[in-house]
Amino acid sequence: MTAARVLARADELSLHSAWDDGILRAYLTPEQSRVNAIAAAWMREAGLRSWPDEAANVCGRRQIDDDERPALLLGSHLDTVPGAGRYDGILGVLVAIEVADRLRDAELPFALEVVAFGDEEGTRFGTTLLGSRALAGGWQDAWLDLHDADGVSLREAATTFGLIPENIGAAARPPGSLVGYLECHIEQGPRLEDLDRALGVVTTIAAAERRMISFRGEARHSATPWELRHDALLGASEGIVAVERIARDQGSHATVGRIRVEPDAVNVIPGFAEFSLDLRDATANRRDATWGLIRHELQHIAVHRGLDLEFASTHIAPEAPCAPHLREAIAAGIRTTGDESPIDLVSIAGHDAMAVADLTDIGMLFVRCAGGISHHADESVREDDVALAIDALEAAVRHLATELV
Repeated sequence: MTAARVLARADELSLHSAWDDGILRAYLTPEQSRVNAIAAAWMREAGLRSWPDEAANVCGRRQIDDDERPALLLGSHLDTVPGAGRYDGILGVLVAIEVADRLRDAELPFALEVVAFGDEEGTRFGTTLLGSRALAGGWQDAWLDLHDADGVSLREAATTFGLIPENIGAAARPPGSLVGYLECHIEQGPRLEDLDRALGVVTTIAAAERRMISFRGEARHSATPWELRHDALLGASEGIVAVERIARDQGSHATVGRIRVEPDAVNVIPGFAEFSLDLRDATANRRDATWGLIRHELQHIAVHRGLDLEFASTHIAPEAPCAPHLREAIAAGIRTTGDESPIDLVSIAGHDAMAVADLTDIGMLFVRCAGGISHHADESVREDDVALAIDALEAAVRHLATELV
């Protein structure tokens, strides 16, 4: 019945939202405080000693692991995007707690810990992986000056939440304190479903970069003849179509999710247009090769239309390969569920594991999700798949225990 309990707990957490219609749970909010308390209680029920760290992550360690041995860390995140589903991140935390419960008295050559990260999505302050980067030693005090949409700084929000802003960096785990990190997560893609597989082994987390791309032309009355126009929005529109064409041809993932136009008037030719570009591929080299082709095409469009063009990078991350021995542990765990040939998958989406990779080796287990839908209220998983995920992650931990003796 542990899978049923996981799904019931996911339902319970979904009730804690800043929105009445849909799920929104952001960093350093009352909603996070409530789910942190609930997760901490579930950790204690599973035989873990639980505590909040300096970055508002919820941590748990087996009661019998009262020594200083390095720990195998299991977990994911509890924050969401606006209008989220119930399982992105949350499933990984709940599966980790179930595995810890099953292993509460097992003899292991390492300590066992669970973490529920407080900020992976970056919904409130625009910078992702704040919780896991703090744990991995990558916290930057400059982030305290980030502001949310209401003008509240991260420093102010942390103080209101009960944190000491200047101490958030103290959440960092010392080098050598972990033997590895395993994260269970919904696939956020359709391959497992297409192949009728419940689980998969993540080989690497894709390299990503986000840019803002702006075209500047000349705002004029809509009566201006075509030959005198320098329409920034037409340039941006042509550029967006080029992004899709080139990324498709190169096998990269590209998304334009935001567009801004000035002066944004019905009868005025736009003098300025800006759009976001989220570009991902299995490696940084492949991502950058696609960007080179896109940039060349954007420059051609700007020259042809008499526009100025600017690029600004807002986020960049290299690929994060999963460690071979942790990939094998995950595969061994999946094999115990009856799948004799576990499928390898590249994660196009980013995860907390990317940040934790700066501290220790990482491994990831993917779980089938209906239609590959994620970051949406229609996010769905099957109870039998969740049961297999719990079994596989437990078996992966036991496999590592035999390998690391």
